[in-house]
Amino acid sequence: MYVILYLIEYKFMQFKKYLPEFVYGSIDGTVTTFAIVSGIAGAALSPGIVLILGISNVLADGFSMASSNFLSERSRDHHNVSSAFKTALVTFVSFVTIGFIPILPYLLRLETNNLSTFQFSCIFTGLIFLFIGVFRAKISGDGKIISATETVIIGTVAASIAYCVGYFLKGLV
Repeated sequence: MYVILYLIEYKFMQFKKYLPEFVYGSIDGTVTTFAIVSGIAGAALSPGIVLILGISNVLADGFSMASSNFLSERSRDHHNVSSAFKTALVTFVSFVTIGFIPILPYLLRLETNNLSTFQFSCIFTGLIFLFIGVFRAKISGDGKIISATETVIIGTVAASIAYCVGYFLKGLV
């Protein structure tokens, strides 16, 4: 039993140094994906477009961020490919897994008489922003409420910009 607990703690301590990349990838993945969802909702386009653009964005942008992270880490430490790869992998995995949440209601076709799929996406995304903010506070030592509020505000502003652009440009499509 002690061996298992030791291994779990050891693995967590190894992963702990990658937590900033996890937070960065999670926030960026969620913000960019939710901005796409919001722009499409603002333009009143088909929900199927959310899946096409959302999935292609989360994978391609996640790869782009991971690649940039890898090159950045390599620039700092020219010889440590293994460490650079690990930070890039954490960035990619967090970007894709957490960034996928805004399109999850579209994939599951969640809709009720009271809530649209977009509203479910707003709820899911708001909750994940709160979670990321609280998680960020644990890493940074900042207050949970301030950190969660900052994260929600950043996501809300980005989504509002995308929604408004979609709304005002919908006549062009």
